[in-house]
Amino acid sequence: MNKIEIADIIVAKLNENKVSLKKFFEESSDEITTRYFCLDNLLPEELALDIYKGFPGDDIWFRRSTFREKKLTYAKIDGLDSKLPANVTDSFHDPRVVNLVSEIVSIQDLESDSSLYAGGISRMDQTHFLNPHIDNSHDSNRKRYRRLNLLYYVAPGIEEKDGGNLEFWDQYVTNPLKIASKFNRLVVMETTSTSWHSVDPVVSDISRCCVSNYYFSKSSPTGKDYYHVTSFLGRPGQTGRRIYGRVDNFLRRSVSKITGISRGKGLTRNEQA
Repeated sequence: MNKIEIADIIVAKLNENKVSLKKFFEESSDEITTRYFCLDNLLPEELALDIYKGFPGDDIWFRRSTFREKKLTYAKIDGLDSKLPANVTDSFHDPRVVNLVSEIVSIQDLESDSSLYAGGISRMDQTHFLNPHIDNSHDSNRKRYRRLNLLYYVAPGIEEKDGGNLEFWDQYVTNPLKIASKFNRLVVMETTSTSWHSVDPVVSDISRCCVSNYYFSKSSPTGKDYYHVTSFLGRPGQTGRRIYGRVDNFLRRSVSKITGISRGKGLTRNEQA
């Protein structure tokens, strides 16, 4: 199935649920700092399974393993044996999808990012995790603000007990709200300077697979100019990691501002954003 046909399905699904998704998004941040919505059964089950089967084998991934995160990522999806991971990724770039999401979240100048800066596909295996963080505030050229993260999960059979759950945090990063990385679920979350989120450790022998896209805008979500790198903290109780994380965030932000180099810019779809 090509990207236009997949986009047709997504458009129909968003239209069908537009009113309830908009209401949920507007009311979703009472106890956390991130507005979001979930849409289950996004695509026909057989298609979602084929997308999952189209994820690459072990030898192709870029491996991240630090105190911040442990996971596998890949953005050069056009060279995969299966076209489905690229096609479903590109379906979220369809102007109809962008416009519908824009209407749901009430952000008027959203733009998709075909370079997949910090996007693409990811896999998290047993022991993998992503510590609490806020995403980089801009695109790779610092021309647009990062506004939304669209996460489409395609691992069949995964349950909350397996770990790998998306977590949204309160402003003090003390209490998480867990969102299961359920098969065929789309999560659309707002990215701001306070949208702390994470993925809890994968505890089962499974692979949590996700298709990720970001939407950007030229306008600032606060109406004021700001910039920050992807900034990590430890989990509650990880006092040392919390202290080290703040120092690490400050140093990386300072270096990035001075050099103009954006983290991960060389890992985009075509190596240039």
